[in-house]
Amino acid sequence: MIKSRNDAKEEQMNPISRRKLMTRGLAGAAGVSGIAVAAKLAGEHGLLPPDAGGIYGCGHALTYATLRLLTRDSNAREFQRSQISTTPHARGSAPKGDEFARLQAGGFADWRLKVDGMVERPGSFSLADIKNYPMHSQITQLICEEGWSYIAEWSGVQLAQLLDVSGVLPQAKYVVFRTMDGRLNSLDMDEARHGQTLVAYGFNSGDLPVGHGGPLRLRVPKQLGYKNLKYLQGVTVTDKLSGGRRSKYSWYAGI
Repeated sequence: MIKSRNDAKEEQMNPISRRKLMTRGLAGAAGVSGIAVAAKLAGEHGLLPPDAGGIYGCGHALTYATLRLLTRDSNAREFQRSQISTTPHARGSAPKGDEFARLQAGGFADWRLKVDGMVERPGSFSLADIKNYPMHSQITQLICEEGWSYIAEWSGVQLAQLLDVSGVLPQAKYVVFRTMDGRLNSLDMDEARHGQTLVAYGFNSGDLPVGHGGPLRLRVPKQLGYKNLKYLQGVTVTDKLSGGRRSKYSWYAGI
């Protein structure tokens, strides 16, 4: 059977060229028919963020869809050791109360990271458990939505490793994170499984200081600071979000 020119062209089209076509389609829809049409197109291809509704929803949808298509397989920039900031910011304060003080006094030996939700093997990991998995380090820039930033070395376990050990169910789409100081936020599964997304316990070749979120912090270098939650204690895998964020900023904070 002789293939037509169009058939041959279709077979040769790689994922990147398909991505370009899709991105151009979104841009064209936004420019010609309005941003709402572009958001509808994104929805048809599973590229809608959880905050796609509301007054700013269409804009969030277009931003998320475009960045997802263009940067899904990319890494955040990594730096040389000589570029590490000399005085990295340690904003905020440690969780108040006797429980955190008790855990800190014991060197966080009793700290637990609980993983539950849509997983085959829910459970919890101690700091020692987490340190037994292969360590990954990166020198990346943490960029705050308030305008400051710093470069530091972060070490920890890939979040994907803990998700694999827990056995994520195929229908899961999001990962929700909870902290000791009551913060809550979430990532889609692509971002959660990204190779640079860490559960960090190390900072500049030492333990992660309390001021920077120790003993455990979520490190997501492809997103702004408020997605990089400190004092991490809970991870819930889910197929939908109902309150999986507590922030005045948009859900997707891609850089």
